[in-house]
Amino acid sequence: MKKKISEKTLKREICNVMRVLFERRLISSVGGNASARLPGAEEFWITPRGLFKTELKPKDLIKVNLQGRTVKGAGQPSHETLLHAAIYRRRADVNAVVHAHNPLTVGLTLTGGELKPLTVETGLHLRKTRMIPYVFPGTRRLAELAAERLEKAEAVILQNHGVVGVGRSLSEARMRVEILEEAAAIQLVAVLLKKKLPTIPLRDLEKAESQTA
Repeated sequence: MKKKISEKTLKREICNVMRVLFERRLISSVGGNASARLPGAEEFWITPRGLFKTELKPKDLIKVNLQGRTVKGAGQPSHETLLHAAIYRRRADVNAVVHAHNPLTVGLTLTGGELKPLTVETGLHLRKTRMIPYVFPGTRRLAELAAERLEKAEAVILQNHGVVGVGRSLSEARMRVEILEEAAAIQLVAVLLKKKLPTIPLRDLEKAESQTA
């Protein structure tokens, strides 16, 4: 029987995710944000604005409701709180949202390229990933566009900005952010050395997807 997670554990995991993202150079010390909630909850914990992400402690996190209003905690919640709230409103199955600033992913898509299924893993996890044209960060417009796109996807790229990964848990959401950057790195190397890239056949991606369902 799976052990239920507590809010105390959830808050520790959010802080740990931010440290890992910084160590993997997917965010700067003040960039990016993450949130998580207990399954079915109408409120979620999110990282605050203005604090170094590598030094976050559970007491620094802010609890907000699905309208993005602060329920508990000192300070101000992330500038992207509206984005997180919009995703939770549309996806009852999502319990975690991770927003990072993947440099290779953002750089590759700025050149007009799009991520291709060059490996089974990236193809399986990112086949439905699309890019949202630039919208100013922190706005309700960006929040609604991202949430709408994520109704049928698990990750999205924000042009000139970053990426968002969602999941049933923080580890799942973080995994998708990391896979995006891995896919971008593989594609960048391949493009530099070869013009035509061999992608994974659609039938194999569908087969892999059915085996993991």
